[in-house]
Amino acid sequence: MHLSRLQPAGSPDKDVPMITCHVRYLIHPAKVQEFEAYARLWIPLVRKFGGIHHGYLLPFEPDGKVALASFSFPSMAAFKQYRQDSRNDAQCQAALRFAEETQCIQSYEGSFFRPVFD
Repeated sequence: MHLSRLQPAGSPDKDVPMITCHVRYLIHPAKVQEFEAYARLWIPLVRKFGGIHHGYLLPFEPDGKVALASFSFPSMAAFKQYRQDSRNDAQCQAALRFAEETQCIQSYEGSFFRPVFD
């Protein structure tokens, strides 16, 4: 996979590859508050493993079913390391259990992108 080169905000390195994951969630419309609690659990966890979390977008309409999230890692290798390390992390496991117990997420899909700046 070819990644573009760019300078992430605040980075002194002008030649750092970056990969951004966008996740589209289908959530239960009656459980937006539960999904927001789940989202707030994951933002610091992505940071803990070296990523930059760009936040979640929650539905504005009361019956909205789609939520979005974006986060970046310096490379695909760093993302894969995050995935591996997070599987054994107690806080990550607790966040996943919370989503299962509340059934706030019906499905999700992730896509990878490379950002382009001016």
